[in-house]
Amino acid sequence: MGKFPIGLQLYTLRDATSEDFEGTLRKVAALGYQGVEFAGYGDIEAEKMRDLLQELGLTAIGSHVGLQLLEERIDEEIAYLKTIGAKYASIPWLTEDQRSAEAWATHFVKFEEYGKRFRDAGIQLLYHNHEFEFEVSIDGQFVFDALYERIGSDLLKVEMDIGWVQYAGQDPLEYIAKYAGKLPLLHLKDYRKAETGIDTVELGRGELPLLPIIDKASVSGVEWIIVEQDNCANPPLEAVAESMQWLKDNYLSK
Repeated sequence: MGKFPIGLQLYTLRDATSEDFEGTLRKVAALGYQGVEFAGYGDIEAEKMRDLLQELGLTAIGSHVGLQLLEERIDEEIAYLKTIGAKYASIPWLTEDQRSAEAWATHFVKFEEYGKRFRDAGIQLLYHNHEFEFEVSIDGQFVFDALYERIGSDLLKVEMDIGWVQYAGQDPLEYIAKYAGKLPLLHLKDYRKAETGIDTVELGRGELPLLPIIDKASVSGVEWIIVEQDNCANPPLEAVAESMQWLKDNYLSK
């Protein structure tokens, strides 16, 4: 297969987008990113966002949509995603009080309901992991695995944050292979372990086996590689520029 298209999760640039969303998108396109995954829309109307993305040659990959929005505004979220041409909506995060085994039993039911709503609208619902999905077990399985066993892949697929998978003590290559065919979006998040937890860094500066991960993704049905850095020691725009340059030097040009 050819090279993966490279997207950016805009949460990395949340401070920049809060000040100038349109200008930030222009800079992202100029860096060579081919698509963006949203984490909010900066109060830009869907039609204007669609037109801006078309002007810049950026694909709307999808959006991270929190549980409160899914519960209270799912129709509006679906309408926005359809207008900008996005294929995916991802559940991005659970608060600490939403992570117990008892809470997950409720999530399984709700996620299935949300998945049906999105499916009927032609959008695929995904779940984006952190490390905590590997810290709770249900019936002898990590919650991460129980989630996809209990909910059919027509209703919920995997947005695997591979940095968090390795940080949680799991083999990233094995997990990519395990979910082959159910894994359209792969978050490439490099990191180092720090005394305070995870230190997310630019690609090539951390502990992830990046090229083996990309190779494994290429035979596992992944559609997009998405760069995300939760926190940046350097200015975030410089950080995502460095990550793109690493991909150009080590992957895209090979």
